[in-house]
Amino acid sequence: MTATLVEADGLTKTYPVRTRAGRRDLVAVDGVALRIAAGQTFGLVGESGCGKSTLGRLLLNLERASTGTVRFDGRPISGLTGREMRRVRRDLQVVFQDPYASLNRRMTVRQLLTEPFRVHGLHRERDMRAEVATLLDLVGLPAQSADRYPRQLSGGQRQRVAIARAVALRPRFVVCDEPVSALDVSVQAQVINLLRSLQRELGLTYLFISHDLSVVRYLCDRTAVMYLGHVVEEAPTTGLFADARHPYTQILLSAIPVPDPELAADRRVRPAGEVPSPLSKPTGCPFRTRCPLATERCAVERPELREVRPGHLAACHYAEDADVRRAQ
Repeated sequence: MTATLVEADGLTKTYPVRTRAGRRDLVAVDGVALRIAAGQTFGLVGESGCGKSTLGRLLLNLERASTGTVRFDGRPISGLTGREMRRVRRDLQVVFQDPYASLNRRMTVRQLLTEPFRVHGLHRERDMRAEVATLLDLVGLPAQSADRYPRQLSGGQRQRVAIARAVALRPRFVVCDEPVSALDVSVQAQVINLLRSLQRELGLTYLFISHDLSVVRYLCDRTAVMYLGHVVEEAPTTGLFADARHPYTQILLSAIPVPDPELAADRRVRPAGEVPSPLSKPTGCPFRTRCPLATERCAVERPELREVRPGHLAACHYAEDADVRRAQ
């Protein structure tokens, strides 16, 4: 079996929020446990606001968890700060959604790509020019891009610079937070293929956060589905798409566009109501207020994330025979 590189146990993140009724706690991530194997691309999907990006930041220790632990290569990193965390930071990097926002527009590409080396005290100045040329070639950008500013580049080129900066220190784990959603469709495939080639060449492990299920299906080895801060299903990607066991996952998959409009109308399943506020989550199962299979048990007993088939986990009392189309 492939060794686990990133591991989370009981991970929770709570933010204090002021409301008219007074101070309340918003639980963005609620008791999440994950195992990401070395060399794997682990997908994380769900609706906006479900806690995907917050979970990614917790795994990188960019945000401190309220409870729970994160281990990187077997070492707890949740409580590390300062110099201790800096030593680990070289192995943990991130590619953000919007490259124009994540790149300092006052710095040239050369300055952006040499900054990681300066921060970590690596390479002499005379070696950095060669390192920048290597990075640009690695992500498919011409050498003259080094002296341009982000505003002088296209969206796809800016994201390639962001990826080059993320892999500059040859990290082992990269969180890709919606890295193609801000790009034109014609450019998305190029960036996705670039990520795959870099993974093979540099031995990277990815957490790929996305709301685009088609991209996740193409790129990811294993996928977890989040809803209201909870992981409700996790499985090998092929198994998840072929036979989802959680009603929420089934509803998400039914919304994937297909070329035939009549077939699309027949397969589409719409959940009831709207996503509840994270400040007032339902009792029991967090999805029960929108689930066509919900029963009284779902209102009083929160389902545990359990193995319903080898390697396939689902947090549903009725996961073994769940079928939202049959319930319509």
